[in-house]
Amino acid sequence: MGIRMRCETWDVRRARAVVLIAAAAGLLTRMLIAANMPGPADVRIFQGFADAIVRYGPIRIYEQPLPGLPVYNHPPLAGWMLLGLHELSGLGIPFGTLIRSPASIADFFCALLVFEIVRRRSSAGTAVACGVGVAVSPVLIATSGYHGNTDAVAITFALAAAHLLADRKSPLAAGVCAALSISVKFVPVVVIPALFVVALRSGRPALIRFTAGFTALVALVWGPVLVTVPQSLKENVLEYAGGSYRLWGLVRFADGLGLPQSFITFIQGEGHFLFVLVCVAAGVWLAWLRPAQLPGVVAVTMGLLLLLSTASALQYLTWAAAGLFVIGFWEGTAYSCLLGLTAVLGYQGRSAVRWSETVLHLGEAGWFVLAACLVSAVRKILAAQSAAPPQSPAERTSVPAPCTPRPTGSSVN
Repeated sequence: MGIRMRCETWDVRRARAVVLIAAAAGLLTRMLIAANMPGPADVRIFQGFADAIVRYGPIRIYEQPLPGLPVYNHPPLAGWMLLGLHELSGLGIPFGTLIRSPASIADFFCALLVFEIVRRRSSAGTAVACGVGVAVSPVLIATSGYHGNTDAVAITFALAAAHLLADRKSPLAAGVCAALSISVKFVPVVVIPALFVVALRSGRPALIRFTAGFTALVALVWGPVLVTVPQSLKENVLEYAGGSYRLWGLVRFADGLGLPQSFITFIQGEGHFLFVLVCVAAGVWLAWLRPAQLPGVVAVTMGLLLLLSTASALQYLTWAAAGLFVIGFWEGTAYSCLLGLTAVLGYQGRSAVRWSETVLHLGEAGWFVLAACLVSAVRKILAAQSAAPPQSPAERTSVPAPCTPRPTGSSVN
């Protein structure tokens, strides 16, 4: 038994090392892009936001008119991040490089995180493939290294919360990560109810700890803004519906089918909350049925949000990229390759919000690929055993197992 345990431990260490090397190479690639390419308009917009935050502060920024800039729609933690990056730029580091660092670093940790999630549910080989897939994902390289918004950071925290809660049995840390995810970018709010459902199903102590971690961080980060400028925060962040571009998904198809303008206006306005509720309901349902598959549930919920999104932006493609590798290698690869090509060609155009006909058609095909991946994901989650995976590698090796490689399977089984 001791020999087998050492062999299993060596296999895990070697697999983790492979993913670590790939993640480091991916980070280097992203940072080289960030240091040598100007990026889209968002890079300059974020610099404008940072300058305004230095002038008004990360709390009062929400109530200030910002001539020449779009609405400041980022949660409170993003403001403190921009303030810190502005200070670092005073050391001579270009702000354009700095603004793309958080997302690039998040992808590094996300690759390791996906490996840890998948290895508890599938073979070591599949886990390595999925972790490496995140590291070299064309979607994530384009959106993190070139674009540099905060989407990748928020997704990494959301997946970390699911992993800590379902796999590591650390509800307090999970609650903190859940709060961090919506404090960087608000879109992961759709997964918060599913996290609470799993905390509830884990027992009263777990629910109390998860709630304590979540509430404490929310109070710390959101509290000062909610007390000082509640209405501005509500209008700019909580009610933000995205841009009005017709480049992706339901709005794109509605426009192509010649549906009435009133319908398009409705789904882009108040109607988009209905789609948000559908995503929340799907996540809660899956979390209740299969709490042990919470990382996959988070992946499905964020992917469904992208599928039903009535807003269009290339960086939104990040929402599903890492999560689909949690579901399976082929789902993640299919999405990353097709939507990665979409992102790369989209960024090569005149503007990231003006897509060529080729990019529009690739986006349409990518939407159907995403839909198929989500169907596969739901089937895998429902087919999975309801028992929780082991908490630690030691628990996995407590029963003798041969050192021969296990058959490669899906990430959720």
